[in-house]
Amino acid sequence: MNYSESGARTKMQEALPPIGWAEKACEALMAKYEPEQLPPDRFHYHQGVFLSGMEKCWRETGNPAYFEYIKRWVDSQILADGSIKKHKPDELDDIQPGVLLFNLYEQTGDERYKKALYNLVPLLKSWKTNPSGGFWHKEHYPNQMWLDGLYMAGPIAVQFAKTFGETEYYDLLAYQAILMEKHTKDPSTGLLYHGWDETKTADWADPVTGLAPEFWGRAIGWYPVALLEMFEHMPEEHKDKAALTAILQDLLVALTKYQDAASGLWYQVVDKADRPDNWPENSCTALYAHAIAKAVRLGYLDDEYLQYAWKGYQGVIDTLRFDDNGRLVIGQICIGTGIGDYAHYIARPTSENDLHGAGAFILMCVEMSLAKRSGQR
Repeated sequence: MNYSESGARTKMQEALPPIGWAEKACEALMAKYEPEQLPPDRFHYHQGVFLSGMEKCWRETGNPAYFEYIKRWVDSQILADGSIKKHKPDELDDIQPGVLLFNLYEQTGDERYKKALYNLVPLLKSWKTNPSGGFWHKEHYPNQMWLDGLYMAGPIAVQFAKTFGETEYYDLLAYQAILMEKHTKDPSTGLLYHGWDETKTADWADPVTGLAPEFWGRAIGWYPVALLEMFEHMPEEHKDKAALTAILQDLLVALTKYQDAASGLWYQVVDKADRPDNWPENSCTALYAHAIAKAVRLGYLDDEYLQYAWKGYQGVIDTLRFDDNGRLVIGQICIGTGIGDYAHYIARPTSENDLHGAGAFILMCVEMSLAKRSGQR
């Protein structure tokens, strides 16, 4: 890139408001994929987080193309009787996209979406659990709780409880959130380890604690994003709301201490930014910025914390580029990963415009748009 191109890019980045970046991301993915072709070929959180971001963008812009795109993907997955064409009913990752069904049901009244929710969410009542009652992340990972799992099951179950009066799900998912934090929180940093195996049999589990060895960026991001989604539907007077609020606040305040002062980004392994092989990662930065800004908006954090969200937002914006067709390219996104040691996370490849990275980016941009509209800088 020459100097003039770089200058033009910088001016555009300064001029485009946050909601404009969200729209650019939606448009880039819409140009790349017809909704029915969004990968992978099943009902899965990769599509779910991207389309959840798009739904929030639709709420802000009213652009009917976003609603129709979401509806086309969901309709390609949900059969006439409300069953799901292709998913893995023993993996939390394949529960998460059900959050898209609430708005579709509200907007259209189509009972098929309600039936699909009743096919998905009640699976959690008989979900396999560790000895303490914590959800297995997947059937083939017995007794393993992953931070990611709260995002996959929490928001959909709590919204289901509110929408259909199935109030037992409030208690069930609050319990999952509290159990996870209790066992994964590191008292010295305030950060959460990626996972916990109560039986200590996973190859990554510490033989004494059962904990994963590292603080992986994006996993930590899913957890506060999930809590904030749950709070939007959970009764304020719920017996666990105060405990969950304290958990949210403690984690987000702890994260601010690990933001890179120069770039505004957070790193792939959050607490080891000083290591030369560690690298700044955009999806975790986007999730943290989103969560901090949303926590400020909803009154869970003081306004002073918004500076960290704006710094993270700008850090991600500074990494963006456009391809030869003028479409937005979001890079520095870690591809999906299981739990491992430091070398495992550092060796993970990065991708551009992958769905969970784009979804995290859109979530951040919509939330920063709300902050800007309220005059919070």
